[in-house]
Amino acid sequence: MERGEYLVVMGLCLLITLPLELLLGARVWRRPRRLLVAMAPLVVAYSIWDIAMIAAGSWSYSDEKLTGILLPFEMPLEELVFFVVVPICGLLTLEAVGNVLTALGRLRAGEPVGRVLRDLPHGGGPRPAPAGSTGAEVA
Repeated sequence: MERGEYLVVMGLCLLITLPLELLLGARVWRRPRRLLVAMAPLVVAYSIWDIAMIAAGSWSYSDEKLTGILLPFEMPLEELVFFVVVPICGLLTLEAVGNVLTALGRLRAGEPVGRVLRDLPHGGGPRPAPAGSTGAEVA
């Protein structure tokens, strides 16, 4: 691993999970206030723990694998990025799986495929069926 590659890996993690937002309606990025409320306590707690462990000498980092950018209290930039990226990827996965399971349950209950697909969240919540629609059309 060369300098900066760790940040590239974190960027790839976000890129790989982006379809969960766009195609499966995870709506994590589309609700920034909710994301911030969910993430802030986690990032703060993990950062404090990380800083304490670095200060205590309990762990350190390889200079050749990091950018060398240090945040206050000698915390590597990559640590903060990790504390942000990994939970966001987890939230995207959780929301997308919930949407898929809800859709599968509706299909098992006999709802038409077109209606179930049309109601997948795409930013603003379920879209209403057009007037006169039977719900049998594929969205």
